Amino acid sequence: MPEKQAVQDSRIGTERYFLVREDILPEALIKTVQAKELLARGEVKTIHEAVEQVELSRSAFYKYKDGIFPLSKLERERIVTISMDLEHRPAILSRVLAMIAGLEGNVLTIHQTIPLQGVANVVISVETSMMGETVASLLDKLCSQEGVSRAALVGQG
Repeated sequence: MPEKQAVQDSRIGTERYFLVREDILPEALIKTVQAKELLARGEVKTIHEAVEQVELSRSAFYKYKDGIFPLSKLERERIVTISMDLEHRPAILSRVLAMIAGLEGNVLTIHQTIPLQGVANVVISVETSMMGETVASLLDKLCSQEGVSRAALVGQG
């Protein structure tokens, strides 16, 4: 039975995070961060060049790249996940996305269900670090959009 619970937990997005001192991390994780930093600074143009420079295999880079970030980067970037119920009418989602972009929010992911009884659930992840708005204000503006019947904060980090 515990295995079933673990599967259910992973499906709803529960993730565990740890703050770990660099000197106890495996070398592959440290080199992954170094390669990502080379790419971000534009010192290399391709992943191949980055992993070659830090002497890391591409497979290790791809294995770890989405799971390790410098703490300073996490502090600067704020990502919120919002669940919304949208009426099944043309351009509703388009207007929501345009409104978020107009507030300097960066939409990272979008997941939309098939509309049932005229309503589709949409879950979006938005980077809010460049926004002048608070998350509460963003939610209020989403709720006031025509065709949005509900907007709720699911998570943030």
